[in-house]
Amino acid sequence: MFNSRDSYRKCVERNGLISFIVTACQTNLQILADHDLTAEAMESLLMYRGHLESYIHDHPEFATTLVPYPMAGPAPKIVRDMAAAAERAGVGPMAAVAGAVAEYVGRDLSKHSGEVIIENGGDTYIHVKEPLTVAIAAGDSPLSMNVGLRFNRTEKPFSVCTSSGTVGHSLSFGKADAVCIVSDSALIADAAATAVGNRVRTGRDIDHAIRFGRGINGVDGIVIIQGKDMGLWGDVELVRLAKKP
Repeated sequence: MFNSRDSYRKCVERNGLISFIVTACQTNLQILADHDLTAEAMESLLMYRGHLESYIHDHPEFATTLVPYPMAGPAPKIVRDMAAAAERAGVGPMAAVAGAVAEYVGRDLSKHSGEVIIENGGDTYIHVKEPLTVAIAAGDSPLSMNVGLRFNRTEKPFSVCTSSGTVGHSLSFGKADAVCIVSDSALIADAAATAVGNRVRTGRDIDHAIRFGRGINGVDGIVIIQGKDMGLWGDVELVRLAKKP
């Protein structure tokens, strides 16, 4: 059986960094940093979860709507940023929640570590100083974990977020094995991955879905895998991964 969490956790590795897990309620983060920042990460995670939970308590429709949420009145910044990213992609704001948590915690930990990678359910915030390869987990597709994306983006943080209609528990109306979105913003990448993935049910839908994704402001690159079919666009360098013994 394909284990989505274990596979996603193998997608990003970085020699010289310490790996640790931080969990709070439904959120489970794998974090790589220069040194163990478990306490700092937990404090940051609980703070942002608190902001979200408090807002949802007063505005429950924020957590249930599948269309862009019209913001009205004061709200925490993470809430406003989620709503803005979701509006760009035409989806509900919770489509950006995993990316939002990864990026917000990642920004905080970057104050304590020169390099930080945070993976949250297939959505990854990356702040590194050297080139990096990210493997693509794509369920039962023969391409899964056999291809990856090579990045030389070391000047500033970026994100790679993945949505799947065949792996994991995230809501998707499509059947793509993997939709990977590259962006400077994990929130935009997360929301866009959901929106693009909703449009892929067979390999014949890949071109249309890529055309849609290209129109989302802030999307830098797209990779879609559906079975044996694959399409890509933008700032992505596809590489074949060596088989591990």
